[in-house]
Amino acid sequence: MTTELLLDHLTKQLRVPSIAKNYRTLAREAEERNLRYEEYLLALLEAEAETREENQKQRRLKLATFPVQKTLDTYDFSLMPSLNRNRFLTLSKGEFVEKKENIIFLGNSGTGKSHLATGLGIEMVKNGYKVKFVTAAELVEELLMANEEHKLVLFEKRWLKFDLIIIDELGYV
Repeated sequence: MTTELLLDHLTKQLRVPSIAKNYRTLAREAEERNLRYEEYLLALLEAEAETREENQKQRRLKLATFPVQKTLDTYDFSLMPSLNRNRFLTLSKGEFVEKKENIIFLGNSGTGKSHLATGLGIEMVKNGYKVKFVTAAELVEELLMANEEHKLVLFEKRWLKFDLIIIDELGYV
């Protein structure tokens, strides 16, 4: 078996798809730049780590079930001058999640509470937290169904896996 076939087989067996994809290109670059073996290996492992981190972030975003991808950057803070932009930037670091603190957004309809909550949730996903976005009506419906099916313990276990739960439209229930 040739070296390339062995490498292809082993990268598949070890489940390192980024290394499988990049090792040839990086090997040529390493040869051209006269890099040491350790530097080549480091480049391969960094590429794999970056790919895995990005894939995990994408899975966490999908798991969060945000209705739309709205970020804090796209919120127009000039519409609500009473909101402190710096406070939201501080919140986006996630300290409140670590401290297990609650945040409640109150305001009239159309003031951007959902946008801000989603933006904050997306920041938490980027920071590595498991986030779930749900409307209050969906949560109540799921809770009632779990109760009806005598699966409240399973319901609780599933929801306890999240670091942050965003409950939107609480006032509509």
